[in-house]
Amino acid sequence: MEKGEDSVRRITVTSQQIKRVRAQIPRQKASLAIEVEKTTERSSFKAMGSRLQIHGDESVLLRVTHSNLKSFAADVRFSLQMTIEAVKEKMWKKCGTSVNSMGLELYDEMGAKISELSDNSRPLGFYSPQDGYRLHVVDLDPSSVTSGGWLEDTSLVEKYKISDEAYDKRTYRRFKEKLARQNPSAHQTKVPDNCVEELCANIKVGDRCQVEPGEKRGVVKFVGQAETLGPGFWIGVQYDEPLGKHDGMVKGTRYFDCPPLHGAMVRPDKVQVGDYPERDPFEEEEI
Repeated sequence: MEKGEDSVRRITVTSQQIKRVRAQIPRQKASLAIEVEKTTERSSFKAMGSRLQIHGDESVLLRVTHSNLKSFAADVRFSLQMTIEAVKEKMWKKCGTSVNSMGLELYDEMGAKISELSDNSRPLGFYSPQDGYRLHVVDLDPSSVTSGGWLEDTSLVEKYKISDEAYDKRTYRRFKEKLARQNPSAHQTKVPDNCVEELCANIKVGDRCQVEPGEKRGVVKFVGQAETLGPGFWIGVQYDEPLGKHDGMVKGTRYFDCPPLHGAMVRPDKVQVGDYPERDPFEEEEI
């Protein structure tokens, strides 16, 4: 009997434990539901924060234009964390429009206006700019230094003028003329009219040549004196490549004809004639 009573007692205890467990289940379910709700709420806020977060290394490249400076255009990189006020301060250093008189407008790549950046406290990233968008600076000050074209049209700037008498007093010209009167022979040209004439004897029009410095190759197009350039003999050369300064016309006088930027007038001592064929542009490339 003792053994049976003990078995009954253990069964009774087990039944009480089951009752207590059953009583705790509703509370545990409620607690679990609250935890799930809190977890879901935290996940939602975290996801929202990640969408609104602006990372420190994010930036955007914008094309900047100005309402008064028509020739002003620059590609400027901005941090998306910069406030609009900081953007204005950066642009003030580049275009001269004061921060208090500056308005900013954002345009997309197609030229459509996205928004006006009017809230100085917001970060630039709030307006969702993208690379290639245009940031237009509007100068709201009618008396601004950028208005009226003064920074672009030099014809509007009054030029400094000086008389010949005042110029002679301030420059070397009068002193040079004085020296010439005191010693005329010392200031005469020392280059005779037949300068290096002997060098020209072996240079003929049509000869292939090489010009120093630079080993520029071409063909002789003119041999003779050029009064507009100075005394002595000159050689007109048509380069094989556009390494010259003109098309054969110098100071209003045409000495020969050649394509633009292929012509040059040089002294005979700079020219060597001989077997100087036109270079192959690919001869120096590695195989």
